[in-house]
Amino acid sequence: MIEKREFYINGAWVAPIAARDCEVINPSTEEACAVISLGASGDTNAAVAAAKAAFPSWSQTDPEVRLDYVKKIREAYVARAEDMAQAISLEMGAPIGMSRDDQVPSGTWHIDNFITAFKDIEFIRPLGPHAPNDRIAMEPIGVVGLITPWNWPMNQVTLKVIPALLAGCTMVLKPSEIAPLSSIVFAEIVHEAGLPKGVFNMVNGDGVGVGTDLSTHKDVEMISFTGSARAGAAITKAAADTFKRVCLELGGKGANVIFADADDKAVERGVRHCFNNTGQSCNAPTRMLVERTIYDQTVEKAVAVAATVKVGPAHEEGRHIGPVVSAAQYEKIQGLIQKGIDEGARLVAGGVGRPDGLNRGYFVRPTIFADVTNDMTIAREEIFGPVLSIIPFDDEDNAVEIANDTIYGLTNYVQSQDGARRNRLARRLRSGMVEMNGKSRGAGAPFGGIKASGRAREGGVWGIEEFLEAKAISGWASDAE
Repeated sequence: MIEKREFYINGAWVAPIAARDCEVINPSTEEACAVISLGASGDTNAAVAAAKAAFPSWSQTDPEVRLDYVKKIREAYVARAEDMAQAISLEMGAPIGMSRDDQVPSGTWHIDNFITAFKDIEFIRPLGPHAPNDRIAMEPIGVVGLITPWNWPMNQVTLKVIPALLAGCTMVLKPSEIAPLSSIVFAEIVHEAGLPKGVFNMVNGDGVGVGTDLSTHKDVEMISFTGSARAGAAITKAAADTFKRVCLELGGKGANVIFADADDKAVERGVRHCFNNTGQSCNAPTRMLVERTIYDQTVEKAVAVAATVKVGPAHEEGRHIGPVVSAAQYEKIQGLIQKGIDEGARLVAGGVGRPDGLNRGYFVRPTIFADVTNDMTIAREEIFGPVLSIIPFDDEDNAVEIANDTIYGLTNYVQSQDGARRNRLARRLRSGMVEMNGKSRGAGAPFGGIKASGRAREGGVWGIEEFLEAKAISGWASDAE
């Protein structure tokens, strides 16, 4: 049993003020694999106080000094890659191969992209030639609270911690209590990089405890949160009385629009993307919208792909999907699969219960529903499991209408060989991101959505500027620069 009860506050590992043990469950076995402590208000206050005390000095450091610290974090992160992969696989159930190949490298990817983007940040900018003695100063917002999820732990931690550091903010990180082990490794990495005391702090806890404490704390200037829309709404309300900036990256119900002229791999690509990370990705293309002329053959292809998707324990090598993260998540997914059956969707793959041969662990059968209508629960709610809904459409306008008929607006997808059509769809689809023909967004592109998907923009220049405030200055002595 791993025991990690301490918090990282003011440059040191410290015991919680009051012990509140919380077991971390291995989702492949349903057994406790570690124990942490959940923080209380006193622990949060101590971490915020440390961050507040460190802010005046850290915010005034030369940007190149901050950049050097981030480069040291990257170096230590790469050195601890296997430790990180093992922690992620154990805590949230990513197969160890996927953890090594995707989960851990997502952190390195973001660190590298922020290092590149940082070169384009002008902290003192001219307003324009019409006002030669005006400047816009981009300044760190202050102490920030960072609340991260369990599904892509290092993806989200690096998307928040690294730009906050580069911006000149000090911070308190609260990782998910379901999957805290990787963030503990990350805190060790930050310590090894030698950041000044108080710049980075980490307190484990749950949403109603440390999460609420950060959201309402008078000395926290900003909350950056990734998680469910329900929790995002609660955080926004909790933060209102202290006039915080609230940056939310929430859920999704992405539409993958497949036209008759899509390439041969479009269906397989869509199914595998939906099932990747056991469906536990906010940008998963969980609604496959298919042009009616190719609908029946597309359903057949999707079923054939699902039959090749293997499910197995996270510690096993090989290409497969693992369990979902928790008992609560498993029960939620089972309920929604049953809801799909009850509401009349045609079950063509998978279904309720565990896959054959897996009678313990939070394993879900890769599931596909055909003949789904967009008013069904499985088409409306974010399931966060390996469940795909296939919906027919008649023409381009009908596809856009269905795709946009959702409270969410994170990522949509288009599959067509017609470039003009792709461009039209990219502009008409209501979402923060559109990916077409399997082309991933480029390095430094902003990640974020609209509507109930939140309004965050994480990554690249946009991700750094989330942590900066614009100050307008007149009467600037340009000859003193």
